[in-house]
Amino acid sequence: MTSYMLQEIDEAAGAVARQLADNTERLAELGARLRSLDPPLVATIARGSSDCCALYLKYLVEIVSGIPCASVGPSIATLYRTPMRLAGSVSIAISQSGRSPDIVDMQRAARRGGALAVALVNDVASPLATETEVLLPLCAGIEHSVAATKSMVAGLAAGAGLVAAWREDRQLADALSGLPEILRGQTAPPPSEMLEHLASARNAFVLGRGATLAIAAEAALKLKETCAIHAEAYSAAEVLHGPAELVDSGFPVIAFVPSDAARQGMLPALAALTNAGATVIAIEAGGTDDAHRLATAKVEATLLEPVVMIHRFYRLAEALARRLGRDPDRPRNLRKVTETI
Repeated sequence: MTSYMLQEIDEAAGAVARQLADNTERLAELGARLRSLDPPLVATIARGSSDCCALYLKYLVEIVSGIPCASVGPSIATLYRTPMRLAGSVSIAISQSGRSPDIVDMQRAARRGGALAVALVNDVASPLATETEVLLPLCAGIEHSVAATKSMVAGLAAGAGLVAAWREDRQLADALSGLPEILRGQTAPPPSEMLEHLASARNAFVLGRGATLAIAAEAALKLKETCAIHAEAYSAAEVLHGPAELVDSGFPVIAFVPSDAARQGMLPALAALTNAGATVIAIEAGGTDDAHRLATAKVEATLLEPVVMIHRFYRLAEALARRLGRDPDRPRNLRKVTETI
């Protein structure tokens, strides 16, 4: 029986296509507004997979514009009640459900603090959607599996669309328009040898560098959520500063290796981990699959590689969960909407 998770991975392309069609005018208006505002800071508000979307957005904003982008802890508003000082800035809240009280309260606090409040939300009737000035619907539709996939891909695409519209980045916008077709072509299952190796793992590192650090964090979360594997995400620039001591023979390392300037900075760390005994599985653009490599489709703008990579990884996580005898749709201790206060 096909899992909801696998069905929703297949639906991600359609979600991105709907979003691109439906948000054209909204993005044009928001882009013009952001250029006029010229904010000195972008603050993001999110939790869970949505916070991984926010981390991806951080890298996009900082790489393309040089403007600092930072995550704000929702507890600043809900627990500490500290007034925010965000005059002239932008707050971007990201959520699938739009119903977690702390995210809604933090967005409200950001507005009171003077920020232009933007929300990337799947449920347009949610409290978060009404607590915002500019709404960008994710257009992912209902998601049945607890493990978010199509809404996560839609959130990444929405962040890229926002940056492309704001900075008038034609290359990024053009590459986004071709993204649905690329995602539709990624249907191959992961190599069985890769699944066999990971099935014996109880711990793993997931590495990224630059924008792929965001999806490394998401992949580590999915391995915990669907497979009960204790996976930790690190930047390849940080993993040798302590965590590498955990590596011994066969220790699995999943590496999201980009094609951009971050690639050369990542390779020496992977070589050092291999020398320490790690089994490295590289997820990268082009080529073919094998026991130690998961190949993803190539995309014209390298900043979109993380979107294509995580979409391919989701199939690996879903297949691994089933290989372990787990239901990827229904983790034991989790539910779809987590309402944190």
